[in-house]
Amino acid sequence: MTSDERLTEIEMAIANLQKTVDDLNEVIIRQGKDIDSLIKENKLLAVLIKEDGVKPLNEETPPPHY
Repeated sequence: MTSDERLTEIEMAIANLQKTVDDLNEVIIRQGKDIDSLIKENKLLAVLIKEDGVKPLNEETPPPHY
């Protein structure tokens, strides 16, 4: 194997690694956005639960099939 072939293989390996790093970075960014969204949703649900509270069973509206 010549030094030019070796250099070409190394360059190809680096390019593949860079593509993998870029793909993983996109996944991390998307997951960060998803986590932020879930945190906001969780906070909203916590507020709604505090405001509404849990009703006693005798105050709950029965499901429509009753």
